[in-house]
Amino acid sequence: MSWDIAWILLANGLASGAVYLLAGLGLVLVFSVTRVVFVPFGDIAAFAALSLASFETGRLPPTVPMVALLALVVTAVELGSAWRRRELARWPRIVLGWGMAPLLPCALAWALAGRNAPPMLQVAAAVLLVVPLAPLLARLALQPIADASTLVLLIVSLALHFLLAGLGLLFFGPEGVRTHALVQGALRLTPSFSLSAQTLLMIACAAVLSGLLYLLFERTSTGKVLRATAVNRVGARLVGIRPARTALQAYALASVLAGLIGVLIAPVATVYYDSGFLIGLKAFVAAIFGGLTSFPLTALGAVAVGIAESFASFWNGALKDVLVFSLLIPVLLARSWLGRHVEEDAEEVEA
Repeated sequence: MSWDIAWILLANGLASGAVYLLAGLGLVLVFSVTRVVFVPFGDIAAFAALSLASFETGRLPPTVPMVALLALVVTAVELGSAWRRRELARWPRIVLGWGMAPLLPCALAWALAGRNAPPMLQVAAAVLLVVPLAPLLARLALQPIADASTLVLLIVSLALHFLLAGLGLLFFGPEGVRTHALVQGALRLTPSFSLSAQTLLMIACAAVLSGLLYLLFERTSTGKVLRATAVNRVGARLVGIRPARTALQAYALASVLAGLIGVLIAPVATVYYDSGFLIGLKAFVAAIFGGLTSFPLTALGAVAVGIAESFASFWNGALKDVLVFSLLIPVLLARSWLGRHVEEDAEEVEA
């Protein structure tokens, strides 16, 4: 390995780490607020990439009927719940919030499909189109069991992933896609080494979005509500915060991050309907660095995972995923040794 190859691998690793950083932040955000390891996160990112590819080929993205179907099901469930509770006055708000609001990005997508829209407008429409997915899925399957154990929530989240994978195959088909680069050009650092503008864009987006999330949590009332719910759900209820509404905000933010990931990776990797699972799994490895609670440690873990994957693919492409997931072992051992453990007496637990 020469220095030129090492620099190229490092640049690719930082670009991958930027993607895992955004995905890891989304996973930590959802888990800290809801205790849910949101496995379908990567699927939403893949749907954003596939939607952008549909725009570029002049077709209506299959995400539109998918979102419409989920909105119809959730609206029916909400209306049925309000009927059983004799809360008929909530029906207009339910129809507007769960039935009509998710259809707004669908209407935008329908207006852009088949037209020579500017690329940035297509990117924005692809991201907006997947934003309702996480809140709709959460309302349908996760919020009714919000007080269940973390293991039960994880099992349901896995089931949602398989549901989305099946819907992705049904709506998008098995073919992979790759979109046009969002930006052109390259930055030449040495006579034999240059960074593509797409790589620089991925790294810059990760840095900017990380800073925006920091400002959101530190400087805005919405961020403080999210932090309060993450720290103590019962205390949040006592001061008038509704954890269910806060959870939906967290899922919506996670959908935005997933959509941005999808449009960023689509120009550099072939995306299939089930490509998101591996992205989410590697982001989960990065999130484990922070114990699914620390954003700075998650960022560090994402960079480590990206660089490890890049160099591992050079040494042995067949074993690169094995080497990446092997990072979990020392991290879990270190967290086990350094973390505090509370042992409960068996008789007290039974009592």
